Amino acid sequence: QVGLVESGGGLVQAGGSLRLSCAASGRTFSSYVMGWFRQAPGKEREFVATISRGGLSTSYANSVKGRFTISRDKAKNTVTLQMNSLKPEDTAVYYCAASAASAWPITSARSYDYWGQGTQVTVSS
Repeated sequence: QVGLVESGGGLVQAGGSLRLSCAASGRTFSSYVMGWFRQAPGKEREFVATISRGGLSTSYANSVKGRFTISRDKAKNTVTLQMNSLKPEDTAVYYCAASAASAWPITSARSYDYWGQGTQVTVSS
């Protein structure tokens, strides 16, 4: 069992930056692939980024590649999403998720077993 709590969302102007954090509870944090997803109003939840169990491999959606960076800290049981050069189309609720699946990369929301409650990111133009 893994508990996930996101933080760091907020309102920012286009071109600005935000840093999202996800705190994981449980002793088996390193056993899970971690991911970030987002969901805008009226749209389906979409993949943003994922990081491997050891933190050495990452994968990004094309829409955020080069602007967002995912990382994890094993000692602190946290996953971070650094978001730079934000655009109005990045506006969404962002969710942290954990997957026990063995495939890589894991980009389908259905493959994630645990989810946080989400944090709102709003980018104004």
